[in-house]
Amino acid sequence: MQAYFSEFLGTLIVILLGNGVVANVVLKKTKGNSSGWIVITAGWGFAVAIAAYITGWMGGAHLNPAVTISLASSGLFAWSKVPMYIICQILGAMAGAFLVYINYKLHYDETTNGEDIRGTFCTVPAIRSNLYNFISEFTGSFILLIGIRGITYSEVFKTTFQSSAGEIVGTVGIMGSFLVGILVWAIGLSLGGTTGYAINPARDLGPRIIHAILPIKNKIGSDWGYALIPIIAPILGGVFGSLLFDFIIKL
Repeated sequence: MQAYFSEFLGTLIVILLGNGVVANVVLKKTKGNSSGWIVITAGWGFAVAIAAYITGWMGGAHLNPAVTISLASSGLFAWSKVPMYIICQILGAMAGAFLVYINYKLHYDETTNGEDIRGTFCTVPAIRSNLYNFISEFTGSFILLIGIRGITYSEVFKTTFQSSAGEIVGTVGIMGSFLVGILVWAIGLSLGGTTGYAINPARDLGPRIIHAILPIKNKIGSDWGYALIPIIAPILGGVFGSLLFDFIIKL
């Protein structure tokens, strides 16, 4: 149960801080209004690093269905745990998005652009093209997983955590968490300008659900026609990255 709760809590923290920085930049009358992409990408990188460090010792800090499925595909995580990990990640993302809304409620009320409001919950491509948007999310997630595998493969940055039952539940120490955050920051700076770099199905789906159900002033549709791309492409890209890393270390 501790590992499952850690995925809920960790993903909540990622979304609270990650979507929180987006809200700070795009919503009206905030202190950070219009501060730009560098602030958003830095906030997301720090969010992942902090969440991974806080919860990594409890459950490995996947915080992302693409990570969970990719590690299971490489034989590094039990398939039997995958469904509950993903459920907890999505619920954590929903809770985090709701907390962002509560914290910025007055600024949501001041914001009249429905696309800006939706952008604080879920991703939307800068130029809509199912093919190229898919490629962007696939590539970012490929780099994410091959990067995570490389960081955690090095003993220099790895600390092994065990549950009370003796089961290994985490492998990333403080330096590893920091480097994963830098990795997410780099992906956002270099590749995120096309789609907003979901690279995490829970990060997009959970907040999109919250956007759909909340009675937000000036809200537009939740764009469910696009929603499958930030779900499917990160999973496929992550699996490919992890399996490629497996191939490399066996050479």
